[in-house]
Amino acid sequence: MRVGEYCNRDVVVINGNESVKNAAELMRTYHVGDLVLVEEHNNRKIPVGIVTDRDLVIEVMAAGVQPESLLVQDILTDPFSCVFENDSLFDALEIMHSKKIRRLPVINENKTLIGIITLDDLIEVLTETMTHIVDVVKLQQKKEARQRT
Repeated sequence: MRVGEYCNRDVVVINGNESVKNAAELMRTYHVGDLVLVEEHNNRKIPVGIVTDRDLVIEVMAAGVQPESLLVQDILTDPFSCVFENDSLFDALEIMHSKKIRRLPVINENKTLIGIITLDDLIEVLTETMTHIVDVVKLQQKKEARQRT
């Protein structure tokens, strides 16, 4: 199971020189909790950071800073990681676990942004997989019970 098969390809992006206020407006408009910060290189969007709704709350609102006075690049937090589209879902989960993050931009072999995968996405896929496993076990138990009667 590869990340590219399960990632969300509708990613809302932002430039680091945009205001934090604009970031919040984009999140509201597109109903998302994160924006991927990208730099353009040869018509390719290269992810260089991510800003989340939590970043806005902690770094701006709770600090009493005016969102118009900050740029997105000013509130980025580490660590920033990406995952390749051909990496396994378990690779993505391991990165999230080790870095203690919930979202990973997905890139292709040229390091161009192609999507984003979240911990919620992984939970959904793993839940479906576990359901299939349980179904197989139940079918095998029923088959065995019929064979013994």
